Amino acid sequence: MRASTQVDFLSPTIPIHTIRATAPGPTAWIEAGIHGDEIAGVHALEELLEAGLEPERGTLIVCPIMNPGAYRARHRTAPDGLDLNRCFPGDPGGARLEHRLAATFMDTMIDARPDLLVTLHESKNKFHPDVQPSFGQTVVYGVQPAPSIVAAAVSKMNTSVRNPAEVWAPHHYPVSTSSTEVIVERLGCVGLCIETWMGFPLSRRVAMHREIVCVLLDEVGVGARFQANT
Repeated sequence: MRASTQVDFLSPTIPIHTIRATAPGPTAWIEAGIHGDEIAGVHALEELLEAGLEPERGTLIVCPIMNPGAYRARHRTAPDGLDLNRCFPGDPGGARLEHRLAATFMDTMIDARPDLLVTLHESKNKFHPDVQPSFGQTVVYGVQPAPSIVAAAVSKMNTSVRNPAEVWAPHHYPVSTSSTEVIVERLGCVGLCIETWMGFPLSRRVAMHREIVCVLLDEVGVGARFQANT
């Protein structure tokens, strides 16, 4: 039986797609576009939704564009805006849009209580352990010990690399003020940031984001299948 889909809007331009399988299971929340110049994750989530991505078990929640103003500007922040990734847990009565938006995301996340939160990012710098900060081609986590899903995802992604520059690595990089870590601290879920290197063509980065989303959904027990849209 086909999963059920509900679309809610946090604002007129921020849809949240909630897709529920008929079989019980965990909840995974996948999001992108918190920084407007990191576009591959946005494209990947939109393409996955267009292809009819569904969970095999549990619930899949997808937010393709967290920060529409920044995304339209193709800039880290909206014009004259704050870094949304540094505004959590937010303030519903705040004077700045980003603080109000972060509070709305937090309330929605608390209601959903995901087991896995994945935020899709991109980096201008390819990861090297001796270069800080550098992130490209990493699965970033902020707690120790590393969640087991990190090594499993890295291993699977490295079976499909096309050249040595695409090799993925785990990266422990705690940033207490990042949205992901604020949410992890509040909910106790697994929180990961996925970083592709902007040195690759956009089409390849999008493909890698699509692939790692499906890998992570499999690893967390939600699974990924595709129902042709008609």
